[in-house]
Amino acid sequence: MLDIAAISTGYGRDAVLHDVSLSVGDGEIVTLIGANGAGKSTLAKSVSGLLGLMGGEIRFETTRIDRLDTAARLARGIAHVPEGRQVFAGMTVAENLALGAGPGPSQLDFVCELFPVLRQRMTALAGNFSGGQQQMLAIARGLMSRPKLIILDEPSLGLSPLLVGEIFALIEGLRARGISVLLAEQNARAALAIADRGYVIENGRVTLTGPAAALLHSPDIAARYLGVGVATATSAAQTRAMAERLRRHAWGEG
Repeated sequence: MLDIAAISTGYGRDAVLHDVSLSVGDGEIVTLIGANGAGKSTLAKSVSGLLGLMGGEIRFETTRIDRLDTAARLARGIAHVPEGRQVFAGMTVAENLALGAGPGPSQLDFVCELFPVLRQRMTALAGNFSGGQQQMLAIARGLMSRPKLIILDEPSLGLSPLLVGEIFALIEGLRARGISVLLAEQNARAALAIADRGYVIENGRVTLTGPAAALLHSPDIAARYLGVGVATATSAAQTRAMAERLRRHAWGEG
């Protein structure tokens, strides 16, 4: 679905990404793992069109898109949920969702099916929501255009462990709905527990890639990004089990 070939980009004359290549298949969750400042958000902005390229190319469903503006990429099926949620605090839930709507039929019923709490609070101001509720609203707003690929930049940032589990269960549910996900995330354990594949980005370069399960059990990844040693492999299974329980709860499966 998404093919990024040897892109370099940055801000002004300073490159942040250097010859980065990656792909996202149809119906996949692909996660970008890396420390703060590694280039994950820069890559997300490059895909959605918020940042131009210095070199390389980006193709979506085989069509080159790196010369298209953000609106054109959105129309083709790419949505971007930025870091920090960035909901409009002085606007209602309904108004926030309307800003994410595409030109076609309304997707309000679709997102309210995914996030039932939003239907109950359409007239509430987004600024009165908790951090977790605002993140759900931000994801729902991104889904209003019914994208084929959604880019999520640090969705767990600033959330409690319980809310992190709920958010990642919801992300896993998007894949079940046929939506591909490119996930930029510092919480390597939670991201790899639900992803199909992962890319490790360090200093603007891809240094390692592979199946998410293999990365989760890698001693090098455990020591550098999971905050513990190789023994964390057992906790990965616990994380996935928790995500599955939360997913079933979120979708009303008991």
